Amino acid sequence: MFGSLTQAVAICLFQSDGRVCRMSQAWFQHTFSRKRFRTRSQATALAILGVAILLILGSLYLSQVASFAITNRQIEDLISRRDALKRQNEKLIGEIASYRTVPRLFARAVEIGFRPATNADIDYVLIEGYKPNRNRASATTAEDSRIEPEAPIYEETFSGWLEQQLALVSKQFQSFGN
Repeated sequence: MFGSLTQAVAICLFQSDGRVCRMSQAWFQHTFSRKRFRTRSQATALAILGVAILLILGSLYLSQVASFAITNRQIEDLISRRDALKRQNEKLIGEIASYRTVPRLFARAVEIGFRPATNADIDYVLIEGYKPNRNRASATTAEDSRIEPEAPIYEETFSGWLEQQLALVSKQFQSFGN
C-alpha cells in the first residue's frame, strides 16, 4: 500500500539556486512503514468504533428527547383546548341563565299565544276531607278531643323476654321431631 505511494510520490525540492533534489525512497519507506501503523490502526479502529457508538447513543437520546418534547407539546395543546371548552361552556351556561329570567319567560309565553290568567279563567275543585292547612296548629273542638284509649304500658323485663325466646326455640325443636 505504502510502497506504491513512495514510488508515485516524487517530491522535488527546489533549492535557492534552482537545482532539483530528489529525496530518497528509503526515507518514505521508513516514515510510512506498515509496522508502525499496526498499533496505530488498532487504536484508530477503536476510536472510530467508540465514535460510532457515541453517535448511535446520541441519536437514540435525541430521538427520545424529541418524542418527549412532541408528547409534551400535544399535552399542552390538549390542555389549552380543554380550557377553551370550559370557557365556552361557562359562557353558554350564562347565556342559558339569561334566557330563563322571569320577564323573558313571560315575553316568550305571550309570543306563543299564552296570556295571564284572570279570576274568570280559574276553576276551583273541592275535595272532601282535604285539609290544605294541615301543618298549622288549630284549636281543637270538643268533638275532636275525644279521649282515645291509652296504649298498654310496656313492662317486659329481660328475664321475661329470655323465657319467651327459650319457649319459641323449644317449640321449634319439638316440631322437628313430629
